[in-house]
Amino acid sequence: MLKYVPIDIDKHKADVLRFRKDSFVVSFGDDSGFDQEGYLDWLQSKTEQFPNGFVMVEKDGERVGQLELSIREYDGKDIGYVHLYYLIPEKRGKSLGKELHDYAVRFFTSHQVTEFHLRVSPMNKAAHRFYQKLGMIKVGPELNGKVIRMKENI
Repeated sequence: MLKYVPIDIDKHKADVLRFRKDSFVVSFGDDSGFDQEGYLDWLQSKTEQFPNGFVMVEKDGERVGQLELSIREYDGKDIGYVHLYYLIPEKRGKSLGKELHDYAVRFFTSHQVTEFHLRVSPMNKAAHRFYQKLGMIKVGPELNGKVIRMKENI
């Protein structure tokens, strides 16, 4: 069973940086676009705003992943937004991603939103298959084709 612990930047700094950098490598091939200081500033703001949305994921006392979830406005209504679903490489493909997704759905439902979105790199074929298996649908390309927006209705 997974445990979700609100991110404490001071306590979890090394892991959040390592996890986010790895997510860049998986999504874009390298982490050259990763702005460490900008990310930490943004993360601090978001953890204060959505403490149960920005969490470390633990299994058997080990940090195995991270979730970043918030609420934002889109087309005139509030929707959920997944900034990051992340599992360490050795935990991928073991059905833990579904548990992260279930946590996300519970988080969004608790905020009375009925839809959530995320962006995914076209290069990340495993993520596309995972999201489609969950029932998410493509909304369309964004950022000059660098990402694809997907959504799910809850």
